[in-house]
Amino acid sequence: MKVLFIGDIVGEAGRKAVRKGIPNLVERLRIDFVIANAENAAGGFGITREVGEEIFSLGVDVLTSGNHIWDKKEAVTYIEKENRLLRPANYPEDVPGDGSIVVNTRTGEKIAVLNISGRVFMNQIDNPFTVSKKEISELKKQTNVIIVDFHAEATSEKSALGWFLDGEVSAVIGTHTHIQTADETILPGGTAFITDVGMTGPTNSIIGIKKEQIINKFLTYMPARFETAKGASLLSAVVIDIDPESGHARNIERLQIKFP
Repeated sequence: MKVLFIGDIVGEAGRKAVRKGIPNLVERLRIDFVIANAENAAGGFGITREVGEEIFSLGVDVLTSGNHIWDKKEAVTYIEKENRLLRPANYPEDVPGDGSIVVNTRTGEKIAVLNISGRVFMNQIDNPFTVSKKEISELKKQTNVIIVDFHAEATSEKSALGWFLDGEVSAVIGTHTHIQTADETILPGGTAFITDVGMTGPTNSIIGIKKEQIINKFLTYMPARFETAKGASLLSAVVIDIDPESGHARNIERLQIKFP
C-alpha cells in the first residue's frame, strides 16, 4: 500500500501545486491513498467549505489540520458535516469535529488517519502522548494501518512521539513548521517518521507569507497583517510504502516538486 502525505497547503499557490501534482504522482507512483494538511489552505489561514471541497475534488482522501483550523469561522460548521476533515484529537471532547477516521483505500483496504497537536510552544490542550495511545487502541480494532499527523513546533516533541509510537502505527508525519526536514527514516519497530513534511505553497515566500512582511516584523516587532505570497509554487510530500497486513512501513521517500 502506498500513501501520499502532502505537507501544509498554503493558499491558492498551494492548491495550484496540488492541482498540478496529484494526477501525475498518483499514476506514476501507484498511490492508493492521499492525505493533506489543509489548515492554511484558505488564503493562508484556516479552511472553508469551498476550499475543502476543491481539495477533495483534486484527489485528496482525508484532510488534517492543526492550530489554525478555526481561523475561518465557517470551519466550525463545515467540520461538523465533513468527517474527512480532521482536527487534533487532543482538543476537548466537546469541540466540533473528529480527530481520527477509518476509511477504505482505492483498493478497498482499511486505513486510519489520526490528527494530533503538540503542546511545546503551542496551545496547551490535552497530552498528545496519552491521547494518541488511547486513540490508537480503538483504531487498531479496525486496521493496523495508521497514519499520524503530528502538528507540532518542537523537533524534540515530534521525535519523542515518533519513538513513543514506534511499532504501534505505520507513520508519524510532522507538520506545522512549513520547512521540510531531511531525517526521513523507518524506526526499528516499523514506523515511518519525518520531523516535518514541509509546505505546499508559494516558493518565493517565507513559510508561505510575503517576504517583506515577515522581514519587517522581525525588524520592527510592530503588529502586521500577513498576506499569502503568490507566484511559483512548491509541493512538499512524502510517499510511504506500507505492508497492509502488519501495518509496518517498508519505505518513506521525500518529494519536493516545483511549479512555475
